[in-house]
Parts: sequence; structure tokens; C-alpha cells
Amino acid sequence: MCRNIRNLYNFEPPATDEEIRASSLQFVRKLSGFNRPSRANEEAFDRAVDTVTRAA
Repeated sequence: MCRNIRNLYNFEPPATDEEIRASSLQFVRKLSGFNRPSRANEEAFDRAVDTVTRAA
């Protein structure tokens, strides 16, 4: 999917909430193809980031 995404080998220390949120945002940006959504899609974009964050 993305050459910048690496396998995680070291789980200590665990990822912070901020790191998980930032990773979720990057993931949704990559899948959607948008760095910043339009106003019409902003709510759905934010909802997708929230969903991925909760899943992680």
C-alpha cells in the first residue's frame, strides 16, 4: 500500500494516543487520496479517522 509503512517489531513503549491518531489520519489520507477533504466531505473524513483510531 505505502512504502513508508513499516512492520512494527518493537512494542515498547506502546504507542501514545496522539501517535495512533496521527497514524490513522495518514492511513485515511492515503486511502482517500485527499490530504485535506472538501467541506462537503469533512464530516465523513473525520468519522473515518475516528473509526480507524478506535480500531487501532
